[in-house]
Amino acid sequence: MSQSPYAVAHPAGSVLATNKLIRNTYTLLSLTLLFSAFTAGMSMYLNFPYMGPLVTLGGYFGLLFLTSRLRNSAWGLLSVFALTGFMGLTLGPMINAYVHMYANGTELVMLALGGTGTIFLGLSGYALTTRKDFSFMGGFIMVGVLVAFLAGIGAMIFGIQSLALAVSAMFILLMSGFILYQTSEMIHGGETNYIMATVALYITIYNLFTSLLHLLGAFAGED
Repeated sequence: MSQSPYAVAHPAGSVLATNKLIRNTYTLLSLTLLFSAFTAGMSMYLNFPYMGPLVTLGGYFGLLFLTSRLRNSAWGLLSVFALTGFMGLTLGPMINAYVHMYANGTELVMLALGGTGTIFLGLSGYALTTRKDFSFMGGFIMVGVLVAFLAGIGAMIFGIQSLALAVSAMFILLMSGFILYQTSEMIHGGETNYIMATVALYITIYNLFTSLLHLLGAFAGED
């Protein structure tokens, strides 16, 4: 069977293969972040309404499934941009709400962006520099995300603000761990498809940003 052009052959100890995978991943990640920022800006400018949890989750999981199925073809690249563009659209109403809800809403958004970038670059740089194997964290992170996701649904249904804040804090810790885990997977051959690596890192950045923004709004927002 021929090697997929979207998966990098990764024999043990191949520095060239690792570098190629990382380069492809971060190039695609940069492009999808820019596209997501564009769609978020458009939804803010057009004042798109909040889509609701069912549409948001349905669109997210549907496009995620589609990307996974198409990850070894050129259509996979299109589905990545469809997924990240859709997630950008969901960010627009959220950012608009914070900007208009708080007197310092713009500062909160910028602070969340800066914090997200600092955490991502710092942890990615650490994993790339040390080349430590963080694969042992995979099971813990998956269970933690499932628990946090269910707790988040409970907080939304029952309107428990303290639980929602705890879920945001959990997601910040879990996503920080996932950055180490995913970067380690690329280094050590656990992930060879740069489309899926991009999706994983994008989702991590998205969750980091929204969780940081939620906590900043709760503790630093000025009415």
